[in-house]
Amino acid sequence: MKVLIARLNHETNTFSPVATPLDAFEPRYGADAYRAQKGMRTAMSAFIDLAEAAGAELVTPVSAAANPSGRVAAAAYDALCQRIVDAAPGCDAILLDLHGAMVAENSADGEGDLLARVRAAAPGAPIGVALDLHGNITQKMVDNADVMAGFQTYPHIDMVETGERAGRLLLAMAREGRRHVVLWKRLPLMSHTLRSTTLSGAMRDAVQRACAAEAAGVAAVSVFAGFALADIEAPCVSVVVTSADTPAARAEAQQALDAIAEQIWAARTGFTYKSEPLADSLAHAKAAAEGATRPVLLLDHSDNCMSGGTCDTMDVLEAALAQGLVDIAVGPICDPQAVRVLAEAGVGAEVELPLGNKIPLASIGVTKEPVVLRGTVRSVTDGQYTVTGPTYTGMRCSMGRSVHFDTGAAQIVVTERTQEPWDLGVFSCVGLDPTRHRFMLLKSRMYCRPVFGPLSAALIECDSAGVTSSDYALFPFRNVRRPVYPLDPL
Repeated sequence: MKVLIARLNHETNTFSPVATPLDAFEPRYGADAYRAQKGMRTAMSAFIDLAEAAGAELVTPVSAAANPSGRVAAAAYDALCQRIVDAAPGCDAILLDLHGAMVAENSADGEGDLLARVRAAAPGAPIGVALDLHGNITQKMVDNADVMAGFQTYPHIDMVETGERAGRLLLAMAREGRRHVVLWKRLPLMSHTLRSTTLSGAMRDAVQRACAAEAAGVAAVSVFAGFALADIEAPCVSVVVTSADTPAARAEAQQALDAIAEQIWAARTGFTYKSEPLADSLAHAKAAAEGATRPVLLLDHSDNCMSGGTCDTMDVLEAALAQGLVDIAVGPICDPQAVRVLAEAGVGAEVELPLGNKIPLASIGVTKEPVVLRGTVRSVTDGQYTVTGPTYTGMRCSMGRSVHFDTGAAQIVVTERTQEPWDLGVFSCVGLDPTRHRFMLLKSRMYCRPVFGPLSAALIECDSAGVTSSDYALFPFRNVRRPVYPLDPL
């Protein structure tokens, strides 16, 4: 059995000014793609293990993943897809580790268009797909997949398990001739990312219902929260079921699908988030810090690079300083120009410079002025660390040259590259221990929580005018099909 296994991941925020060229994916090809993924905590690594256990011949044309950002450059999309399409003919089974919310300059349905091309290139081969929980599912994706499974956790800690769910079903099709069919339903509901966590609330309840349906015998049941910061036809919540292709199994799967979709729609307000004014959030943080023995965690979710943020907006820090908050560990703020100035000044130097707010947010009509700060350079490092937390455990990260900039009121990690604060390493790599400070300010929505949440006295969500804000009123949606909740009163 010859099995094609590939990875192509991108979550596209069409409002993001961050470019997505080919090198953003850091693509690996052929045997190099295999080595890059073997033993990792990804769906592709699970595919590799399952195929090898089955004695299959592996074809691994590409492994490519880019942080969330703006539309994928047409040349990058074409080049990466072509690698997969060219490898498909002659394969007996195809397993793809995709995201589900990719938009390219030349494709509003990145995964759907890719899957259609793969199906045409290998018309007899079953196709299995593992997807992110935030996938924007389309009819073209469903039409061109025989097996589809999505993450069941957010923060995402079940990438391998999702690959195993999809891979087992798909390889059984290829080996034993079993047939599966993908059923789905999309709801007119644009969820907020902060309400797609599986730790609590309506999303947790929906995913628990999906898991119960799987336990009762349905092959695979997935709830997709969608990724609403994409101005496409339907960046919406979906329920997707993979079923054995028999009348009885299809009827059972359809019943489970309908029940979950009905539950989600009845609880639709639980999938939406209303931001409070930033000043109120910071007042709550200040109160929470009184008498606390651990730091208060401030989450700037309006500028999260893992949703397409620039990682350089200064609204939350500026407002916190204006309200008199002090002893704040901040990180990271991406500002290569500032890093260059601070590094050239050297450790121990006192420097005044404009920091952050340097990338215009033209898609939402926002331009900010850098914030002038004065402080001391405490360290300059290569910004490298290894993740020890539960998400992407063991992954080696590099923020580029990184500086600990001490302004007195704030201890700021300034970096050359954007970085999700997966781990304490974003601070420890510059010699800073954030737990020794009164506040920790992170540009994150969810991924930081497994590590930083238990270290905190309280968690305060802070919103402002950024391209990952939870305030949909900031975003000029032009292509979204209306009516849709909560943009419209359904």
